[in-house]
Amino acid sequence: MILSSKSHSMDRRGRLGVGFANQMKNGLPSLSFKLQRSKSFALGGQIGFSNDDNGGGHAAALKVYRNFFDEPNLTFFGSVLGGVIKEKSNGISQSGFQADLTMGSEFSFPGLESLGFSLEFGVSFNKLDDFVVETVGNNFIVSAVHFYL
Repeated sequence: MILSSKSHSMDRRGRLGVGFANQMKNGLPSLSFKLQRSKSFALGGQIGFSNDDNGGGHAAALKVYRNFFDEPNLTFFGSVLGGVIKEKSNGISQSGFQADLTMGSEFSFPGLESLGFSLEFGVSFNKLDDFVVETVGNNFIVSAVHFYL
């Protein structure tokens, strides 16, 4: 057993991760949650708001994760995000939507498995003023940090 080459990944099934993310295109930091429903799927969401007349607004999104590959402290996944966004600037409000298709990874440090850091890359389709298609590359400061209860 000591020389076994088999590695066992972290099992976060049924655990709720709460934290923050900054993925929404209106620039609002969001409270984020992620619930690992099974070994393969997780559900998540983000919500953020500000009542500031310059740079305020709100954002709400749901996210579905599909895990592809697990390592001891690392999970590779694909995800789909869909949400609504509103931005206020100089008293003018704009509403729109955001849809992201991304792939990424969530990692934890050995001995600190309750804290997950995410990295993501992919494509975003969003509309506030104009419809925009753009590539995204989110490091763990932007993507998400979750504490698993």
